[in-house]
Amino acid sequence: MTKGEHQPRTATLLISCPDQPGLVAKFANFIYANGGNIIHADQHTDFAAGLFLTRIEWQLDDFNLSRELIDPAFAAIAQPLQAKWQLYFSDSVPRISIWVSRQDHCLFDLLWRQKAQEFTAEIPLIISNHPDLQTVSEEFGADFYHIPITPDNKSEQEAKQLELLRHYNIDLVVLAKYMQILSPEFMAQFPHVINIHHSFLPAFTGAKPYHRAYQRGVKIIGATAHYVNPELDAGPIIEQDVVRISHRDNVADLIRKGKDLERVVLARAVRLHLRHQVLVYENRTVVFA
Repeated sequence: MTKGEHQPRTATLLISCPDQPGLVAKFANFIYANGGNIIHADQHTDFAAGLFLTRIEWQLDDFNLSRELIDPAFAAIAQPLQAKWQLYFSDSVPRISIWVSRQDHCLFDLLWRQKAQEFTAEIPLIISNHPDLQTVSEEFGADFYHIPITPDNKSEQEAKQLELLRHYNIDLVVLAKYMQILSPEFMAQFPHVINIHHSFLPAFTGAKPYHRAYQRGVKIIGATAHYVNPELDAGPIIEQDVVRISHRDNVADLIRKGKDLERVVLARAVRLHLRHQVLVYENRTVVFA
């Protein structure tokens, strides 16, 4: 939303349930029967999984149910269908914490996009295992915490990170080139994390992937944004993109093109998440239009 635009207050349901006839009618009738006006509706059936997945967004201004009553009222319909659902409100502004190491390209990009109101969110907290990017945080008015991580202090430092997330009421962590692996214990306590990385995995893991990709003569490079889970770089994928590589491109060209992709792909993934357009199931995602 840009300055000066008026957007109606809306509610959004993300729903997954075993596929069966009449689901669209039941969900739509719940909104219609309570005076709601549906403004977006999208759906997908995964026949292999036997699941129906849908996103429904409707205006709240003339809706008969208060916000507190929507979830329990919908439960009366959804539970007999063995449905899982999430309910969101458009005027609830999410709070993001960006985590970084030394690379600044994704951090700058997200901060500029937030400042330009390309997405609606607050970014009050930046955490890093290096002190290099503190001035960037200060420039954009975010609090910066340097929390170095070693094998010996990882558990203690993650406890500090979790306390900061609670203190700042953070809804989403974005790993903007944060070169540390989150422990399963951390993920169990805070599972709402998006990561960005190059798409050379699993062929070129570890340090200097662009150098090894150049030596291999790759013709396409890419970037992947995904939700983080306990398995390294194997969480549900939100967004990906690729760019062609020419024989004229050197290592510096590959790195430049890769950084460009990482900026754009991460921004898309964050925007899709904030708009509640991503539904996760069975370590996969449906990304609704």
